Amino acid sequence: MGYIRAEQILPLEIIELIQQYVDGENIYIPRKAENRQEWGTGTSIREELQGRNQKIYEDYLTGMKATELSLKYYLSVKSIQRIIREKKAS
Repeated sequence: MGYIRAEQILPLEIIELIQQYVDGENIYIPRKAENRQEWGTGTSIREELQGRNQKIYEDYLTGMKATELSLKYYLSVKSIQRIIREKKAS
């Protein structure tokens, strides 16, 4: 995420008001509630993770242990266990 210089978009009065609270620091201004998007909606990451998790579960069903899966997929054993638990429940 890039940033925009305040001088380019805000009136001087607002900049001076903000400087009373934060002087020379970067701040994050959140989106309005009606403009917020759920995580991953702008990319294909959700589908990629679902595919990865399905492969993890299939490898588990073929007999691979959580420790082996964690090394193969570069995840912690706890993450592998959580993925397996969620796939079993679905």
